[in-house]
Amino acid sequence: MSTPYQNAPVSSGAPVSATDYDGRPVLVAPETRRLDGAVREAVVPPFAPPVTHGSLADLPYENAEAAPGAVVLSRKLPDGSWTEVTAERFAAEVQAVAKGLIAEGLTPGDRIAVMARTTYDWTLLDFAAWAAGLVTVPIYPTSSVFQTRWILHDSGAVALVTENAAQAAAIGPELPHLPDLRHLWVMDKDHVAQLADVGAPVPDGEVGVRRGMLGPATLATLIYTSGTTGRPKGCALSHGNFFAEVDNAIELLHPVFKAQGEEPSVLLFLPMSHVFGRMVAIACVRARVRLGHAPSLAPDDLLPDLAAFRPTCLLTIPYMLEKIYNSARAKSEAGGRSSVFDRAAAVAQRYGEALEARQTGTGSGPSRALKTQRSLYDPLVYRRIRNAMGGRVRYVICGGSPLGRRLAAFYAGAGIEIFEGYGLTETTGASTVTPPLKPRLGTVGWPLPGTRVRIAADGEILLAGDHVLRGYWDPQAGGVVPATRDGWLPTGDLGELDDEGYLTITGRKKELLITAGGKSVAPAPLENWLRQHPLISQVMLVGDGRPYVAALITLDPEGITHWRQMIGKHPVPPELLAGDEELTAVLQRAVDEANKLVSRPESIRRFAVLPVDFREENGHLTPSMKLRREQIMRDFAHHVEDLYAG
Repeated sequence: MSTPYQNAPVSSGAPVSATDYDGRPVLVAPETRRLDGAVREAVVPPFAPPVTHGSLADLPYENAEAAPGAVVLSRKLPDGSWTEVTAERFAAEVQAVAKGLIAEGLTPGDRIAVMARTTYDWTLLDFAAWAAGLVTVPIYPTSSVFQTRWILHDSGAVALVTENAAQAAAIGPELPHLPDLRHLWVMDKDHVAQLADVGAPVPDGEVGVRRGMLGPATLATLIYTSGTTGRPKGCALSHGNFFAEVDNAIELLHPVFKAQGEEPSVLLFLPMSHVFGRMVAIACVRARVRLGHAPSLAPDDLLPDLAAFRPTCLLTIPYMLEKIYNSARAKSEAGGRSSVFDRAAAVAQRYGEALEARQTGTGSGPSRALKTQRSLYDPLVYRRIRNAMGGRVRYVICGGSPLGRRLAAFYAGAGIEIFEGYGLTETTGASTVTPPLKPRLGTVGWPLPGTRVRIAADGEILLAGDHVLRGYWDPQAGGVVPATRDGWLPTGDLGELDDEGYLTITGRKKELLITAGGKSVAPAPLENWLRQHPLISQVMLVGDGRPYVAALITLDPEGITHWRQMIGKHPVPPELLAGDEELTAVLQRAVDEANKLVSRPESIRRFAVLPVDFREENGHLTPSMKLRREQIMRDFAHHVEDLYAG
């Protein structure tokens, strides 16, 4: 397979003058199309040829044949150490577990659900299930019993694998209501290894026969959208959807998956129940990039994993990058070096912006003085941040919500290249990605190769491409019902395309606030900006049908504790600070700064500090950290009313 940097199709878009990481010419810009003076469509042709036969189930076997000794995964042992897993060994484990699933009576097309954190066994089960001709159904380990029962019932899953006994026990009382569910296995009870033992008598050829039955159009997985409202829908993604996604992503993100020199590696800690994590895991196996799994996001667990695994690339969401930045600043402030950190942050931001200017042809790049300043602050600040990520991280793939120009520029200046992306479960992950060496900070990049992006008359983003799902799972309708209209998937998101085809997300169609004065307000820009403040955890704007825009703000416990210590006061729980005058003044200054981003009718006039944070377990956030606005409005209705009283 040739790399696009060698044989790039010529587009009618603006040429790119930069060179890629190996010195070869980079692609030209996407082809863009205008309507009524505005760019309405951007198209990038595929970099990778379409897969016409076979399935994801073949990947471990192809790797074992091509490079049996290549280290494709690392598995964390109970003592915290890591052991290498070669392509040959992984294929053998996939084969053994697939035979076990066959021995247990699972037949081609059966659905098998997996409810676990991000672990090695998750990826093993994924490929083993496909090798046995099955369809995997991920379930978030934080899902309620009601949500779990709904997914199991709707998908018709015949088997469920949980991570621990507590999850299995929770679903136990629901088993009489799940007539299709015949098997319940627990990872912590070593049931995955026992499956391999049970399958020993099954001939190897039986797995080969089942793999041979699969093709690109075969259903691979049903991923249920977490949903900010209503019941989740099962997105039916095929093997071909994943190939179109990962093959083009691998070719585009050449430095992540194919860079020469240092061995590329990815530590995955985002949920594999989410399409973002699954897509990157499959891409790593496809590209033979060493993959590790970290089950916990708690700093006490994750930091040792990062230090031991030492990845070159991380997959994350803006919330995590914001926490890393705020934590680094808090440590500097506690050590009496806050002014040093702030100067370093300003230098990094300017440096990142200068890099962007050079790469986009709008500037000459960092000046000699700026390079000198950056060199001064690297050991004092930037290297500490990189070390917190394991010491070798050079790239971060970030998605879920917009990162923001300021933070993206900071990380670029600190020596970590951010590839920001945008996509949905329905698009098998990313549909737009920051192109290497051609960033535009504050945007979510160009269309992923093979993707068409269109902006509808009302501003809604429409997507098309081979990575777009077959449809939604609907057992009442006999299987899968179409999700697209004339080949285009309506996303519900609002956005804008610039002259070079970069996409900027401006909000959610259903989340637009229309004030009593008729002003339409997209809440995302202000919410995202305020959420970067070290004292703020979450923000939700309100004001639909009201005379002005207001905000509900929750506090970050770590940030509040640090702030109280720095002003010489004893730490107190955040819920006791809702009326604190000093805190109100600090937050008001943050709101005033945020309001500079928008016009007066769009600005936040009042805010309320809530006594609790928005969390997934209380129903206020989805597993991917999105606000459940309707639930929040119900639970804090009296706070909202107080904002408009008097």
